[in-house]
Amino acid sequence: MKITNFSYHILLYLLVLCICIAESQDPLGDFCNKDSTKISNGSQISQNIDSLLAELVPKTASTGFLATSYGMNEDQVYGLAQCRGDVVGTKDCSTCIQDAAKQIRQRCPNQADARIWYDYCFLRYSDKSFIGEVDTSYGIFYYNVNNVTDPENFNKELGALADKIRAQAVVPKSGGLGKGQTKLSPFVTLYALVQCTRDLPQLGCAQCLSIAVGNFPTFCNNRKGCRVLYSSCYVRYELYPFFFPLDSNNTLQAVDENNVMVIVYP
Repeated sequence: MKITNFSYHILLYLLVLCICIAESQDPLGDFCNKDSTKISNGSQISQNIDSLLAELVPKTASTGFLATSYGMNEDQVYGLAQCRGDVVGTKDCSTCIQDAAKQIRQRCPNQADARIWYDYCFLRYSDKSFIGEVDTSYGIFYYNVNNVTDPENFNKELGALADKIRAQAVVPKSGGLGKGQTKLSPFVTLYALVQCTRDLPQLGCAQCLSIAVGNFPTFCNNRKGCRVLYSSCYVRYELYPFFFPLDSNNTLQAVDENNVMVIVYP
């Protein structure tokens, strides 16, 4: 069968589309604020959101973070996008932000306040200014359904590690990132990571992380793994490596199917 030049380009487009779909990952969660300004397709605010995202995607992919605004007066919108600190400058960061920008508009087409969380990035926009403010008004929690075998030692080591990496995160040059690991036994290692959005001042970052870690006893008590996702910070610990760079003997583990998600409002 003879393939025309037109058919060849159609096949090539479909192949690229399939690859992009295959590489796309589902978000950890999203929030479409039903109480925010209702927008319609083609409205000025909707157009400004599209323009805002068009600026956020390429700049965040190269720098790892951007907080900006677009428009004027009552139609002005504010946006923030950030990649997790250990993936900044990588293809994972770029792909994540592109997926986030696409999915947030599909999932929240009629809200002027929307947020979306992925493993490697976070993106939000609103018609109200939020830059520099701590926001723990909406939380997503993932916890492993399995419990640790030695809760007393585990919680002691987790507390010490959490304190250590939180202290790292609030140092200005850290970009809000803290990560580390500790041996629980010769064969078991605990890994933990915290991340604040880079618009927060030191005190705001410390406050957000304190609230996030403070939820461990309520939602993740004695659990083998836990994630707390807020709009201003992110905290996670696991008994397997999940952040970069990896030790020479480790590889990233696939998504843990033992996790349960809980959504919490204030």
